[in-house]
Amino acid sequence: MGYMGKILKVNLSTGKISEEPLNMNFAKMFLGGSGLACRILYDMINKDTDPLGPENPLIFMTGPLTGTIAPSCGRYVVCAKSPLTGIWGESNSGGKFGPMLKFSGFDGIIIVGRSEKPVYLSIINGSAELRSAEHLVGKNTFETQRILAEELGEKRISVACIGPAGENLVKYAAIMNDGGRAAGRTGMGAVMGSKNLKAVAVFGSQKVPLADEDKFIEVAKEAHTIVKEAFNSEMFKQLGTGAYVDLAQEMGDMPNKYFTLGVFENASKISGSTMAETILVRNRACYGCPIGCGRVVKIDEGKYKLPETDGPEYETLCAFGSLILNDNLEGLAYANYLCNIYGIDTISCGSTIAFATYLYEQGKISEGETSGIKLKWGDIDTVIQLIEMIAFRRGFGDILAEGVRRIGEKYDARDYAAEVKGLEIPFHDPRAFFGMAICYATSPRGACHLNGDVYLVDLGQEVPELGIVSGDRFEEEKKVEVAIKSQNWRTVYNSIIMCQFCNPPAEIIAKLLTYSIGQEYTVEDLDLLGERIFNLKRILNNKLGVSRKDDYLPKIVLTPLKEGGTEGRVPNIGKMLQKYYEIRKWDYKSGKPTKEKLKQLELDKLQI
Repeated sequence: MGYMGKILKVNLSTGKISEEPLNMNFAKMFLGGSGLACRILYDMINKDTDPLGPENPLIFMTGPLTGTIAPSCGRYVVCAKSPLTGIWGESNSGGKFGPMLKFSGFDGIIIVGRSEKPVYLSIINGSAELRSAEHLVGKNTFETQRILAEELGEKRISVACIGPAGENLVKYAAIMNDGGRAAGRTGMGAVMGSKNLKAVAVFGSQKVPLADEDKFIEVAKEAHTIVKEAFNSEMFKQLGTGAYVDLAQEMGDMPNKYFTLGVFENASKISGSTMAETILVRNRACYGCPIGCGRVVKIDEGKYKLPETDGPEYETLCAFGSLILNDNLEGLAYANYLCNIYGIDTISCGSTIAFATYLYEQGKISEGETSGIKLKWGDIDTVIQLIEMIAFRRGFGDILAEGVRRIGEKYDARDYAAEVKGLEIPFHDPRAFFGMAICYATSPRGACHLNGDVYLVDLGQEVPELGIVSGDRFEEEKKVEVAIKSQNWRTVYNSIIMCQFCNPPAEIIAKLLTYSIGQEYTVEDLDLLGERIFNLKRILNNKLGVSRKDDYLPKIVLTPLKEGGTEGRVPNIGKMLQKYYEIRKWDYKSGKPTKEKLKQLELDKLQI
């Protein structure tokens, strides 16, 4: 119960489509979402697997709460070996694609091989087929979604697709669904493009079975009420995630001028409040969400003219705003639109362009190498030009399409490349919340603000029943334990799958799983599940070559700033890592979980 009980397997090389029963033993141990996907992937890849080769599986997965009436459970995950990082790749997205996949009869899709010609996968009420996508080649993501809805004759269909960036194997290409919803991080769009798979279209009307429907509905209603009444929910509903801009600037959490400046005085011009007063049309919610943090914006005239479309969220406001010292909100919204239609992760894209600007200013990149383009802080028009060049790998865009790590290697500037394990650091500065430093250094997919969001904990979003409590944001040793507990907890979230802006008490989530699946869960059970799945991702990364040396922060975010909310402060990451390894029971020399820890978590039979 809570599961549809089936996985769809697609071999693009042979065109064979088959079904197999969901491995319930795996589901019991790893729930669903990224946990279940990781366990499946573990047996299918190794250090020699080419992320852009036909042998790299691409897995779409839902969780046991996806498609139910539990609040904010409309998400899905996409997992594979990442072409950007070469390790565990994981990305998730909202909208309605996840629920529609379950309503079509499947918990997930495992895609292997490579089609000789462009194809898309159609799954309607349990019937799956591969169709030609040659007429979709070069189409942007919005066009692709519209064409397939018309072609398949179903307005309610949900389409996950790639744009030109995915087709051109941009290392941080995204998979887009339901307009501008993005599975953005780790380059899953490039994996999809490497397989000649343009889109996956899903629709269904089947019902998600529940072990005890009456009790589930009762608890779900309680959860909805709690979430609706939360202060953060109302703030996000009114102003979106951009509501955080002003406070983030005050606390030094919002990176400016590529992590080198403590204050961006014009940040308020790109805030959620300014957006609400200028270009905002309305808010938008994903499936089953009582919050509705999504922004819908419109620009009626001028060179940034836009139809009603998805507006920028906090990370994008940083990527094309404070990170490059741009205060033009309309230009920023247009840059976001381009990333959506081309299928590009805004975090990696904005960080890569800002890094190039930083190196250009330092004289490490010459105008001759930039296709004659002068890189200047605050120049959103150049950013817009570069986004198009990246999507089509034209000129200097071909270099930028490789991401921050490879640019740092090319120009002998690795210490100043804001990345961990190859994934660009998102826009919560580890100097502002020291707990984020340890989360970035140890996150399975590289620098990640979602796999342990200690900044939100210190802002008051606690889970006291799990020991996830706020404190001095500049603490070091005490923050390590909170970070670990937060990582375990958010790992559960990415497996059930629930949006991280939705935070009912842990006991409520345990009850939802109990009445969904039919097996009793306690809060302690969830903590153990989170720890098991987090360690599973770690040993997969160990299998792919990750060791102690890969847990680090680059020099650029360990350099104290002279002004702003973090003035003079940097975390002692070495000291924090020692404490982290001690608590996690990981060997400090090898970076691997100890045999005793693996046995405790029932992972000891897996080969590393």
